[in-house]
Amino acid sequence: MHDLVIRGGTVVDGTGATARTADVAVRDGRVVAVGDRSGIGAGRTEIDADGALVTPGWVDIHTHFDGQVTWDDLLTPACWHGVTTVVTGNCGVGFAPCRPDERRRLIELMEGVEDIPGTALHEGMQWHWESFPEYLDYLATRRIVMDVGTQISHGPVRTYVMGERGARNEPATPEDIAAMAAIVREAMEAGALGFTTSRTIMHRAIDGEPVPGTYAAEDELFGIGAALREAGHGVFEVAPAGVAGEDDLAPSREVAWMRRLAAAIGRPVAYGMTQSNASPALYRDLLAETQAAADAGAEVWMQVAGRATGLIFSLETTYHPLRGRPTFDALAALPMTERVARLRTAEVRDAILGESGAQSSLLSAFGDRIVPIGDEVDYEPAYEDSVVARAKREGREPDAVLYDLMLERDGRRMFMIPILNYADGSLEPVREMLLHPRSVFGLGDAGAHCATICDASMTTTMLTHWARDRSRGDRLPLELAVKKMTSDTAALYGLRDRGSLAPGMRADLNVIDLERLRTHPPEVLYDLPGDCPRLIQRADGYIATAVAGSVTFREGEHTGELPGTLIRGRRS
Repeated sequence: MHDLVIRGGTVVDGTGATARTADVAVRDGRVVAVGDRSGIGAGRTEIDADGALVTPGWVDIHTHFDGQVTWDDLLTPACWHGVTTVVTGNCGVGFAPCRPDERRRLIELMEGVEDIPGTALHEGMQWHWESFPEYLDYLATRRIVMDVGTQISHGPVRTYVMGERGARNEPATPEDIAAMAAIVREAMEAGALGFTTSRTIMHRAIDGEPVPGTYAAEDELFGIGAALREAGHGVFEVAPAGVAGEDDLAPSREVAWMRRLAAAIGRPVAYGMTQSNASPALYRDLLAETQAAADAGAEVWMQVAGRATGLIFSLETTYHPLRGRPTFDALAALPMTERVARLRTAEVRDAILGESGAQSSLLSAFGDRIVPIGDEVDYEPAYEDSVVARAKREGREPDAVLYDLMLERDGRRMFMIPILNYADGSLEPVREMLLHPRSVFGLGDAGAHCATICDASMTTTMLTHWARDRSRGDRLPLELAVKKMTSDTAALYGLRDRGSLAPGMRADLNVIDLERLRTHPPEVLYDLPGDCPRLIQRADGYIATAVAGSVTFREGEHTGELPGTLIRGRRS
């Protein structure tokens, strides 16, 4: 008798192999058989997957759940989108090591860089550690719905060793570097999955100071990297200079030193890559340079997104083009229903449209990219649907058109602004990145940017948009889309027990009705600690999700099971 049997599904096993019809049997948290019905016995729990996909659970390697994992057993919204393993500690920010008097500084750093409300972190986080090994030990006590692995981050390490000097990005001395490397080595031995740093000036604490380590010299980076070499495992992750389009001369220089670092430490170096607007063809150079590094034996990888990176806004969000206009701001504290009623009056409308504000530049800079979100979210929108294009057709001013649209759906109409990865109004560059053999899928930031994006749903749109629906260019093979989110991401981090459906592998899996799979439009919920708001998205079409053989979700609803555990990295 098996614990779980999934009958008659179309198995897309995560390896890239052709989909096939098969049963999947699970016992003691592991897949024990993948075959036809005649060879697989009964299960205590059985799921009829006829007509559905059966895949490994998604392994999301870029999430920023560092604080949320201490209070949220479900790690929403990732859990609603088929994710069964997450990696945290990205972009050089995190919460360990940390002395008690440094907690506020690290919270303000996370708030500034990742747009996670500081109030939520202050009220929600449970602090039970100082060192990184103690942080891992605490995470190991948490009962959660999915597996969590984490990396040690440059920001807290530099702050812990150098204090104010480190936080203010002063150069590290040889003694500082040795102390940081020792902390990283200790973390790796305790089970950290890697080390992360940020070098983009767009990543700043709430006080405007760049992330500690932004300007670190090579002796510091290579000195810390040596700790991974000595540990024999782990990824060195980089948010490189230029990743946010702020400096198009920087990325090639970044790849050059990362190539040398990968060769020196014998560990994978993974960097975030996007297409910038100022130099839209630059990404092809980076693809070639990364391939050249691989051909020379250096483990350099690109972490790429599955869609455009940008902003989402509505009347309820922190950022939108009406914010900063005095008449609007005077109404901002009103309950939503009352606020919308006032905004619909001619007097208030005329006053607001006659004013400018701090965020009016959103409209002037991106009005030709601002697109209303409908009942079905189109992540490759046509610019003829933009606010500016509509205004031209109607012979009106763009801000007047936007104002009226924002009042639709009782003021809850959402808008998207695709920015990076969308220079020419097409996701073709993203397709090229995803197809590259040295790319891994990531950058979803599932627990971050609470007021501006909701890319935890990116795993779902890998199937809906890329494998099923795309009409403005070629799609991706279903088998490749699944592989990108499972065995590829697991392999980068040395998680060899997951990412594919084969006997002996961890029984993390999804049963998916691809025909009705869809993401809901984003919405604002006030469900963070302190009643702080965030953007979330649910999904339809996930029939079931299982972690270590325990069914955790059925049709998007939690079953009550909490089988998740801490993942500790180990020497290969």
